[in-house]
Amino acid sequence: MVKEGTTDGARHGHGRDEVTITAVSTVAPALPVQEHRLPLSNLDLILPPIDVSVFFCYADPAGGRSHHPAAVLRAALAKTLLAYYPLGGEVVANAAGEPELLCSGRGVDVAEATADGTLLRDLRLGLPDESVEPLVPKKKAGVMSVQVTRFKCGGTVVGCTFDHRVCDAYSFNMFLVAWAAAARGSSAPPAPSFHRSFLAPREPAPLSCTAGNLADRLFVPVSLAPALPDTAATNRIYCVSADDVAALQASAGSRRTKLEAFTTHLWQLYAKAAAASRRQQQSCCMGVVVDGRTRLRRDGAMEAYFGNVLTIPYGVMGTDALRGMALADVVGDVHRWVAEAATGEHFRELVNWVEAQRPEPTVARAYLGRGHGCEDAMACVVSSGMRLPVGEVDFGWGRPAFASYHFPWPGGAGYVMPMPSARGDGDWVVYVHAAPEVVEVMEAEPTVFRALEEANYLFDWAD
Repeated sequence: MVKEGTTDGARHGHGRDEVTITAVSTVAPALPVQEHRLPLSNLDLILPPIDVSVFFCYADPAGGRSHHPAAVLRAALAKTLLAYYPLGGEVVANAAGEPELLCSGRGVDVAEATADGTLLRDLRLGLPDESVEPLVPKKKAGVMSVQVTRFKCGGTVVGCTFDHRVCDAYSFNMFLVAWAAAARGSSAPPAPSFHRSFLAPREPAPLSCTAGNLADRLFVPVSLAPALPDTAATNRIYCVSADDVAALQASAGSRRTKLEAFTTHLWQLYAKAAAASRRQQQSCCMGVVVDGRTRLRRDGAMEAYFGNVLTIPYGVMGTDALRGMALADVVGDVHRWVAEAATGEHFRELVNWVEAQRPEPTVARAYLGRGHGCEDAMACVVSSGMRLPVGEVDFGWGRPAFASYHFPWPGGAGYVMPMPSARGDGDWVVYVHAAPEVVEVMEAEPTVFRALEEANYLFDWAD
């Protein structure tokens, strides 16, 4: 079901890069949804009210024809929202003031836009503040919104924005694959699960649920958290070549993962930036987002779970020590604190810890740069986007030529997300939200963080 709206022809960007919204409609599930409330899980409740965006660039979905691909996307979305009905709902407050889902069948706002003065290949995607911001929707209501932007060359960008409290990237990836399958007319993938019993607190809760355990060391009630620093941030998208990824892993040692090696390299770059910064911070805090699905149940029941199943362990080290150590020596520390949190017992403990704090909100200490034993550190969080199913987000007109998440969050910590390149050649696309001095250090090194244009990356391979 599609409800048409009105638009004032809103424009974003400037000059020839201007994007004009031409129509807005609300796409509801294809069949009515019986209104009901769905509680957020305790692991949803550790997420602040922030939105995340992801976008996909297609060379010419219409094949040179004049019709707008939004019609295909709207029809497929109405079908997909039958299984993914929470995305068509709203986040409201319950009697305790906590957020929960109102599954109302409200639908998803879909904006159609044009960028008639711009060729898709001319977008400077490495500078997302300039190029990506006009292409991803600013969610005004509901859980999710979509924007479909056509360029004068026929190229199209599909941008989505969703409420992180409702789901993590793993869950949204499931939705994207299902939506694309519906658009192609392919069989639907397995339906998502919303069984909150998977993440229910244990009764009675262990006495140790708040007494200095790992959950208590990684998260803190908002009332006890310091104010976030008011720091400027720069957004970039880089290419990291497969050769550079392999070289980092080789430097780390054969028993370490690519993500561990990358995180360690980034931590050392942060130390270099911290030492040279105006504040000359004496330590650096590095966090890593860990998915708990495979740790919580061994029967595969969590594979289809839709929601947040995340924790964020972190490490803190002095800038001088980080700068003076070899990557192979630091990576062992990263492995240790990631492995400590990557257990089913920690996730069950975290569920109970949140239960003990409710209804007070909580926040990850890694976001604050002020963990146990660390009063003021330059902080960053790494979240792997390597499961982004770029090749499967084919709406019937081929795989994307480029794709990336976009997450210029308001936190004081940096945020770095590596993803697979659309080329499928082992290169990474890396979204970076970081302090300007960190970006300066990244761009000063001759390898690893390469500008997309310098890497000759964009679109040529897809022609």
